Amino acid sequence: MRAEQITDAVTFHGEGPVWSPAWGGLRWVDMLAGDVMSLGADGTVARRHVGGVAAAVRPRRGGGAVIGVERGFALEDADGTLTYLPELWADQGVRMNEGGCDPDGRFYCGSMAYDKRPGAGALYRLDPDGSTSVALNGVTISNGLDWSPAGDAAYYNDTATQQVDVFDFDGRSGLTGRRAFVSIPDEDGAPDGLTVDEEGGVWVALNQGGEVRRYTPSGVLDEVVEVPVQGVTACALGGPRLDELYITTSREGLAPDEDPPAGSLFRAVVGVRGRPVREFAG
Repeated sequence: MRAEQITDAVTFHGEGPVWSPAWGGLRWVDMLAGDVMSLGADGTVARRHVGGVAAAVRPRRGGGAVIGVERGFALEDADGTLTYLPELWADQGVRMNEGGCDPDGRFYCGSMAYDKRPGAGALYRLDPDGSTSVALNGVTISNGLDWSPAGDAAYYNDTATQQVDVFDFDGRSGLTGRRAFVSIPDEDGAPDGLTVDEEGGVWVALNQGGEVRRYTPSGVLDEVVEVPVQGVTACALGGPRLDELYITTSREGLAPDEDPPAGSLFRAVVGVRGRPVREFAG
């Protein structure tokens, strides 16, 4: 299966696509530009600047969005007003990177060092009451995070490990029992963003691998979506039937005239449906 290009190269480092009817379709981020992107029904692209970094975005149940920004979280109200919560750390060499919401409506976003030094990051949790906590320490590049359809398992990438991990999950104990789900050979690319479909299949973007792979709940590879760009960063299922895989890409590390489609948004109709996005309850 091969993905089609549906926008120009509109981002430097596209990441984190999310489909929600509440905000009219697809949003994603131009992470290092600090912009939240949106795709219009007519294919037009809009952007909104939210800070030095726009790491991840999810809808709020009451309207608006929760956003991972450079060193913490921001809340967007339904009218577009932005409120920045207190920064979680002072080290300017560390930034937020990727996240998602659990079945109870708590928002997780993980960090990484700009220089990618090992163990400098963590996975943070924002609760609906505005309190924050650390869910996981000693992370190098905190990346894709999503839950199984039943909500009893969470899939997670620390990219530097070259594997997708799975946790047991319940609302009281949180993430427990971490173990490897699948390992990715170095030559195939690095595990980046991920999403889980309604059948429990795990779709994993392979950065510098030029593809998105689907693994069954038992960890068996059963689908590959080819993308004509090496810097594949993240994916999400959306569209009216939730059966369209939207794929973000990056120009990071490329010369201006190198790999022209990099930074574009891609799409493939994959024959399996996603599930409605989990929203932040705050």
